[in-house]
Formats: sequence, structure tokens, C-alpha cells
Amino acid sequence: MSTQNFPLPDVGEGLTEAEIVAWKVAPGDRVAINDVICEIETAKSLVELPSPHAGVVGELLVNEGATVEVGTPIITFVTDPAAGSGTGSVAPGTVATAEAPAPEEGGGSVLVGYGSGSGATSRRKRPAERPVRSSVGVIAKPPIRKLARDLGVDLTSVTPTGADGEVTRDDVMKHASQASVFRNIETPEWGSVREETVPAPQAPSGLARGLAPVRPSAAGDDRTESIPVKGVRKATSSAMVQSAYSAPHVTVWKEIDATRTMELVKRLKASPDYADIKVSPLLIMARAVIWAVRRTPMVNAAWIDTEAGAEIAVRHYVNLGIAAATPRGLLVPNIKDAQDLSMKDLARALNRLTLTAREGKTPPADQQNGTITITNIGVFGMDAGTPIINPGEAGIVAMGTISQKPWVVDGEVRPRWVTTVAGSFDHRVIDGDGMSRFIADVASILEEPALLVD
Repeated sequence: MSTQNFPLPDVGEGLTEAEIVAWKVAPGDRVAINDVICEIETAKSLVELPSPHAGVVGELLVNEGATVEVGTPIITFVTDPAAGSGTGSVAPGTVATAEAPAPEEGGGSVLVGYGSGSGATSRRKRPAERPVRSSVGVIAKPPIRKLARDLGVDLTSVTPTGADGEVTRDDVMKHASQASVFRNIETPEWGSVREETVPAPQAPSGLARGLAPVRPSAAGDDRTESIPVKGVRKATSSAMVQSAYSAPHVTVWKEIDATRTMELVKRLKASPDYADIKVSPLLIMARAVIWAVRRTPMVNAAWIDTEAGAEIAVRHYVNLGIAAATPRGLLVPNIKDAQDLSMKDLARALNRLTLTAREGKTPPADQQNGTITITNIGVFGMDAGTPIINPGEAGIVAMGTISQKPWVVDGEVRPRWVTTVAGSFDHRVIDGDGMSRFIADVASILEEPALLVD
């Protein structure tokens, strides 16, 4: 037997530090390779760290809530040859040993370990990519089990559709949806929506709840509290400053009659083809933005500074960012190549995006390389706003609340479903006529969704 230190690894996204959110083991616990030992929060997501060793937990070197740099030892193990690690001789700090059981086939993120002196690294599959069988015989990956617990879903009642008979994320989502346990992206008419678009993973605001422990700012002063700036909020604050002070923002907006959009949403919700899919006006909004981008490509472009001078990169594809409220804060994952998706496939992608974000399992790749973003501020009762553009993009569209208002139709005042569409744009990339034309196009689709058949 020998004692091994395990340093905080880079989980494949180039992070420099992370917060220890929760330990899943205690000193004296016996663990196997790939058992989850703790949860960490990076600047982009919540990640489960697996054990690189088989043996007994020695000491937890870092307290919950502490932020440490990559390479800092966080836990010690007393390795046990009889527990499946082969010889039991494990290079200090490595993520996996040559004697460790080979991971199952399948894709997924890898953890990169840090050696104590040589800096050698090795790779292995994360436990989130390895199905595990419970005592009742259900096969499911650890994040799927966590999702089921969060949604109150009994895995034994879920019909698995995975290739190896495992329960998938879609299986849990469908079961929860049918049981009316989970609410996805909606408008106020159909329930609670927690979505907002911000530059980077999360927008800083006042004393937000659930982001970090608060503490008195001074001894004996209970009127003011301080929230440490770290993790997602730290990354977001940097991105917001970068965007606000580098891109000249201009915002335009238009009030529209969205009654026909509401009628279409109602028909889609009643359609058997959409029986297992959550549908909301956000789906029509997403389609409208994609449609309008084709007519005004510059809103989907990006300003790039190079050594030779600045240039504008016009993207002929749409990686559509949709913000989602999560237990860890606000994230803005994007749907890759959204221009190639049908209405139904786009609806499914929106569902998966929101569900994964609420799990806290949005991978870094899903939050990178966005081209244009939508923020649904209407779910908070807001009519319009002036959102800040995400770095690397030239436009962001805000959808206000949809509510009944008096509206003049054919010379008569009638009750109609009315909303406001606003957009902020980088004035270096696009001029006022282009901005206005784009917002007018988005508005025209929400007023008459039949134009989408064009």
C-alpha cells in the first residue's frame, strides 16, 4: 500500500482554477477507480471528478467552497492492490494507471492529470460516460441518475432506449414531461420560464441567490453582505466588460401583433407529431431569427482584430445561443448549425439544451463559437430591453413578454397578443439600415409564421 496525492486536474477546457462544491467521499471510505469523489465548479459548468485510484480515502485537503488552482493536491488515497489497481503502485497525481481496468468504449470528456514532477499525463473516460448498474438492475450513467433524482423520476419506471439497454437523457426527459414534473422553455401563458441571455456563462447582478456563500463585509456589520466573485460569475464579469467597452452597442425595437404565433404554438402543442416535445413561442422566435439572418447576414458576422488590421468574418451558418437558468447560474449554450434543422428538430434541440443546462452539465463546447443569441426576457414580465452582445458576436435579440393588449385591426380595436422584439448590434459590423431590416424581418415572422414556408 502507498499514499497518493491527487491534484485538481484540467477537465479538458483549459481551466486554471475551480471551486470544490461538494465532497462525495469522506476519510476512510473505500473507493474504486471511476467512483465520483467530488463536484467542482469551473467557469463554465459543474463537473463530477472521478477517483483515479482504487483504495481508501486518506485526507480531504481542501474544504468545500474553496477555490484552488489546477495542480493543487485536493485529496489523498491509500492505494490497495487488492482493490483492482493491479500492482497498487500509482504515479502520484496521475488520473489513471496502466494497470487500471480499461474504460468502456464511447465518447466523452477526458481528464488530464498532473504528475508530481514529470508533468506526465494520461487519459481515461469520465464516469459520466460509463453506464453503471444499480441494485435493481437499471443501467444508467451517473449524470442520468442525478437528473432522475432532481426531477423525481423513478428509473425503474422508465423505458430504456439506449443501444446497450441503458436509460438515456431523452428517456428521463420524456418520462418527466409526461408526468408533468418538469417544465421546459415556456411563455408566461404555459408556466414558468427561466431563461435569459447574457454574454458569457452568467450575467452579474445584485445579491443573486445560490451562487456563492455570503459573508458580513465587516465585523459586527449585518447590514451589508459580500459575495465572492469567482467561477461562472468571474468569467461573466470579464466577458461583459470586454463586450461593453469594445463593441459600440446600438439597440432597436419593434412592437408587434404575435397573435398568429400564439395560434401556431397552440396547434403544434396539440399535434401528435409534437406529443413528446415542449413547444413555446421561443421556437417560432428561433426560426424567425434563423430566417432573418439569411436576409441580413451581417448580424451573424464577427469583428476580428488582426496584426494586419481589423476584418469582419461573415458566418454562413448559425450557432444559435439560447440562455437558460440553472442551479449554478445563467448559461448561454448554443445550437450548432441551427440553420439545417427542421421545426421539429429545432424544438428537440431547444429541449435538450435547456434540460442539460438545468442539470448543470452543459459541456464547454456547447457554450463556445456562438454566432447570434436570443434572450427571452418576457418570462420575467419585461416588455423590452437593451441586452449586451456576447463577445465574438455582432447581435443579440430580446423577446419581451407576450400579453393581450388592445390593437387596431382593420380599423377596429381588438384584443390581440402583443410583444416587443428588440436587438442590440455591434455598430462596427452592421449599420442602422441592416439592424432595422433584421428586426423587421423577425417581427414579420412572429406576425405571420406562414412566411416560414417560403
